[in-house]
Amino acid sequence: MDAKQRREEIAALLRGAKGHITGSDLAKRLHVSRQLIVGDIALLRTGGLEIYATPQGYLLPASQQGLGVSRVVAAKHLGEAALRDELETVVDLGGMVVDVSIEHALYGEFKAMLMLRDRAGVEAFVGALRNSGMEPLSLLTGGVHLHTLSARDEQALDRIQQALERKGYLLADEAGNGR
Repeated sequence: MDAKQRREEIAALLRGAKGHITGSDLAKRLHVSRQLIVGDIALLRTGGLEIYATPQGYLLPASQQGLGVSRVVAAKHLGEAALRDELETVVDLGGMVVDVSIEHALYGEFKAMLMLRDRAGVEAFVGALRNSGMEPLSLLTGGVHLHTLSARDEQALDRIQQALERKGYLLADEAGNGR
């Protein structure tokens, strides 16, 4: 298999994946080094394929995984319990938390890919956050942050947004509407 065929196979494996695929898994499947996979991923990205690199592995965007609609919501909360509940609310209602971002006064936007789609992913993320001794990005902005959420359809996103509003996690505009 030449390099072009290998990259086509990587793209096909990512498209067919039910979740994350680590670089090590791809390397084993294709009988090459992990280093070579990292280079192939970089070349696939420069060729226009959007590939997310997450702590759990590589993943294609939600629109390529059957979670075709997305929405950005503005949230505010502090503490691990609220963070866990916010994320679990989304995944329990059939959504995926694609990312989290903050607007930093000095550096501008910071964005981290989360790609959380089930309680196991939420538990792994919250556990890693706790065990690392690090703080959530939103701590830098007094708890204010944005999430890109994805789901099958607009109605699912509406249900997720309404649940987050009821729990008081979404920022409200001047008129008191959650957004």
